[in-house]
Amino acid sequence: MEFHHKPVLFHETIEALAIQPEGIYIDGTMGGGGHSEAILQRLTTGKLLSIDQDPDAMRAAGERLASYPQSIRVQGNFAQMRQLAESRGIQRANGVLLDIGVSSYQLDTPERGFSYHYDAPLDMRMSQEGPSAKDLVNSLSEEELSSILFRYGEERSARRIARGICQAREKAPIQTTAQLAEIVKASVPAAVRRAEGHPARKTFQALRIAVNGELDRLREGLQAGFDLLLPGGRLAVITFHSLEDRIVKQQMHDWCQGCICPKDFPVCVCGRKPQGKLLYKKGLAPSEEEVAENPRARSARLRVIEKL
Repeated sequence: MEFHHKPVLFHETIEALAIQPEGIYIDGTMGGGGHSEAILQRLTTGKLLSIDQDPDAMRAAGERLASYPQSIRVQGNFAQMRQLAESRGIQRANGVLLDIGVSSYQLDTPERGFSYHYDAPLDMRMSQEGPSAKDLVNSLSEEELSSILFRYGEERSARRIARGICQAREKAPIQTTAQLAEIVKASVPAAVRRAEGHPARKTFQALRIAVNGELDRLREGLQAGFDLLLPGGRLAVITFHSLEDRIVKQQMHDWCQGCICPKDFPVCVCGRKPQGKLLYKKGLAPSEEEVAENPRARSARLRVIEKL
């Protein structure tokens, strides 16, 4: 299957980066190469470092971007951005882009095991390395599974689902996405089964985040990206669910905060100065037209900070 990913908030993101033809840019989540190619088309003497941990993305985007002499592509996680950039001779950047989450290709390729819509091996590894979702559901304790489902999926039925998983694996190992989806469906209350949307959605989200360590990598990647920015440079981040967006919103708020002295202090003694300023106070959401064309864009939000 061809690696395809339809970027969300595409034009808004490229515009927010305010690309300079001679500038240095980093796309920490290359995916199918859509954002990377749009940046490259605006560069003359500048450079773009594109990073992705998925070998399939590296192959597909490598072919798409090979004709651009300004393109540098490297396999890795965006949390390693600083090391990856410095090893390619890049010390600072005019802009950094992070498009967080799972790609359309990963969701729509059954054998990658990200989706409950297909019967496929229970995998979910973006890098295709390390422990898989199958390893987690067959080895973690009921308490550990419940914690993952509640923390990363905000799943109210976390305990019931974790118990159902543990009972099911006593009979036979859980091997496929369809098996897990059915276990979840059988474990949740009838009202949840009748509700809009698949009852396994939050469970699959939680396991995917746990398998890939996504929230920890996001925190590390945000700091690495901001540290690499030149003054006036911009960090643009697209998120797809509340957990990611909360992390990005809080981190950008912290960078924008100045004095933190108690209000009753007559003068500032902390000396803290804002490190950045927000382009959009509440972030940007997709238009109704974009959501109609691409329902997966529904929960997306773009946040951008400019370094002072």
